[in-house]
Amino acid sequence: SAAPAVRYPYVYGIDMPTTDELVASNRTTEEVAAYIGADRLFYQDLDDLIEAVWQGNKSITEFDTSCFSGCYATGDITQEYLVSLGLARNDTAQKNNPASQETVGIHNGEVDEK
Repeated sequence: SAAPAVRYPYVYGIDMPTTDELVASNRTTEEVAAYIGADRLFYQDLDDLIEAVWQGNKSITEFDTSCFSGCYATGDITQEYLVSLGLARNDTAQKNNPASQETVGIHNGEVDEK
């Protein structure tokens, strides 16, 4: 793999699956392999990823690895917050809230509500 296992949601603006929707969340590498029907599965080690980034640019002193490590940069992301986020963002909640599925087009600063 070219990345560590994504085990935690990214909460800083990217709409990504909830913790419960992430295949690697609460599963070992062997369990993920069995779940997806793979004979074997390899993930990049997080420390190796960090080292590779630093080798490419020594001026980077830190970067966000929260979706891999569960350590959030702001320090205020709690398990309770992740649970509430999961309840609001999961696929079932999205299906039950048609307003969230409404398409809004934005072009050159003008909003075109459809």
